[in-house]
Amino acid sequence: MTPITFAHRGGRADGAENTLAAFRRALELGATGLESDARLAADGEVVLVHGPTIRTGLRRVKVRDLAVPRLAELGVPRLADLYAELGSDFELSLDLKEPAVADPILATARAADAVHRLWLCARDLGDLAAARRADPDVRLVHSMGRRAYGDALERHASTLAKTGIAALNLREAEWSLGLVTLAHRFGLLAFAWDAQEYRRIRAVLEMGIDAIYSDHVERMVAAVGEWSGSG
Repeated sequence: MTPITFAHRGGRADGAENTLAAFRRALELGATGLESDARLAADGEVVLVHGPTIRTGLRRVKVRDLAVPRLAELGVPRLADLYAELGSDFELSLDLKEPAVADPILATARAADAVHRLWLCARDLGDLAAARRADPDVRLVHSMGRRAYGDALERHASTLAKTGIAALNLREAEWSLGLVTLAHRFGLLAFAWDAQEYRRIRAVLEMGIDAIYSDHVERMVAAVGEWSGSG
């Protein structure tokens, strides 16, 4: 299977991140997946923005304190806008920036008939467990630094597999052939984030990685295409 190419925040190396324009451009460049960050606006809708605050003039305001119309003025789209503008013919990886956001994400994705192409990511296993309760079939991704596992990665992989987690997401530099093999042995997909340089993208491809997250969409798409063609 060709690895999923996730445009990180829409491909933030090429322009303003987490915007509909960025997401559209990433798909036009050949990305098979989009990645973003999900938070709740003041009116309870899911919006796509990385940080908990956003600049308004000379000050910063919490995203949670602003309603969708004001956030739209500041360039922050809703998840519903993403589906309305671009459809759902792509994989979508969303980082759960607050526990309560999982339910409305799933409701929005169901309305767009897109749950089957949705991946929900979190560092906290409790957040992933809450998402699992909201939808037993949703695909979950545990995303955390390798050092957090210490020497217990095999035990952790076993725990993830037993709790129905679909994928383990590590920084690309933390993966090795042995770790990819370990993840696959437990039925986990291996996702590599922060893959920016061409040689590093090729390196994780050679390890058998299942998905890549990159800011550089053209570079990532070209590397995966060349690797697939040479196989």
